[in-house]
Amino acid sequence: MNIALLSEKVLLQKASISSDDAGNRVSTWQDYFTCYATVSAESPMEETSAGATWDESAVDFSLRWCSEVETLTTKEYRLIFRGEAYNIEGIDHMNYKRKAIKLHCRREES
Repeated sequence: MNIALLSEKVLLQKASISSDDAGNRVSTWQDYFTCYATVSAESPMEETSAGATWDESAVDFSLRWCSEVETLTTKEYRLIFRGEAYNIEGIDHMNYKRKAIKLHCRREES
C-alpha cells in the first residue's frame, strides 16, 4: 500500500447507548479513532420522488490496517469525512493480509 495516497483525514465514530434524565434510551455517537484514508470509487447520485430530492452518494475509503479498524462493524460505526457523516455499508478486509481495509459507505441523510 502506497501510504502517500492516504491523504484525507477521517474520523470513525462508535454508537453508544445512554439514558437521558427521564430514563429514555438515547443513541449517541462517540469519537473512536482518527486516521488518514484514500477516497475512491465516488459515485454521486441524487434521487427524486414526490418532489423530494435526497443524496445517495456512495464512496469507498481505504485505510491502513491497524487493531482499531480490525474490529469495525457496519452496525456500530460510522465515518465522518469533511464534515459529512457516512454509514458503513460494507467492509472489505482485502484478502485478510492485514495491510489495508476498504469501507464501502453511503452518505447519511441529514
